[in-house]
Amino acid sequence: MESFLRSRVPWEAGPNLKEMTDEVGIDLDRFVDSIGANRSDMEMAQEFGVSEKTISQLRNQFYTKGLGTTVGQD
Repeated sequence: MESFLRSRVPWEAGPNLKEMTDEVGIDLDRFVDSIGANRSDMEMAQEFGVSEKTISQLRNQFYTKGLGTTVGQD
């Protein structure tokens, strides 16, 4: 009996971090640099002119899903 691996095409599981930061007017590179500099949500919110909740949600996206949302295998 032969066993075949089925090829599955990767797909997007939602917007990626670039799309999300673009939507709220934040430069992705600056956002990632701010996380790397260990800035607080409050500091980042002031820097980017958005709410702390927005920063919190973007940070959560970064830590849980990374920069992209492609899943699956080929």
